[in-house]
Amino acid sequence: MADASFPNPIWSALRSTQKHLTIHHGRAQRFPADVAPLASLDEDTPEAISDLRTLLAPGETIYLAGSSPPCGDSLLYRGATPCLRMVFPQDASLPARNLTLSIRALTCADAPAMVALTNVAFPGFFRSRTCVMGAYFGLWNPAQPGALIAMAGERLCFQLDHNKHPYHEISGVCTHPDHLGQGYAAALVTHLLHHQRSLGAHSFLHVVSSNVRAIQIYQRLGFQTLQEVQLQRLKRPA
Repeated sequence: MADASFPNPIWSALRSTQKHLTIHHGRAQRFPADVAPLASLDEDTPEAISDLRTLLAPGETIYLAGSSPPCGDSLLYRGATPCLRMVFPQDASLPARNLTLSIRALTCADAPAMVALTNVAFPGFFRSRTCVMGAYFGLWNPAQPGALIAMAGERLCFQLDHNKHPYHEISGVCTHPDHLGQGYAAALVTHLLHHQRSLGAHSFLHVVSSNVRAIQIYQRLGFQTLQEVQLQRLKRPA
């Protein structure tokens, strides 16, 4: 299933629900570096890339969502990562919750443990204040106080003028390697689906196209692939 009409979630989030987090200059906008390494452009032009450069520290890497590399030579292009954009149908039945697990809400007080866990799977994407972007839930190791063994939460959230239902991205899905195969990821994503349905929100997520294991989990839960998108990586020279 493909839908080219799905909005650019980074641009939409920075212009609506998460506008309070936006740092902008000219035709470029981004999240603060301690929140998320994500940015968007009003237009794909050299001038917009130059505006984005102004928002980056020397040596900093940033990511844009787009089908082709942004033009301009004021930033170094470091390639693209293909990702699947998956959505959970609004009219689909929710998967059953695993009520045997002690899933707890996480707060920014738990940020050090959250960053430590996510750095095992995708270093650099989860930052010290990513926790302000939405709701997060996790599982703690009962045998090791303070050790977070699995988590999932919300990253990009936006609202479209013509749709009363907000869009909430499920992100930060991570399980410590020592605790894989226990169904924790599926349980946490299911918990988030119930949470988002209670808010009347559309649930969606992004997953690297080569991550077959994660894709299969999401498909079993009821997610459908909407389209493949490219996560473009740019870097300001040091």
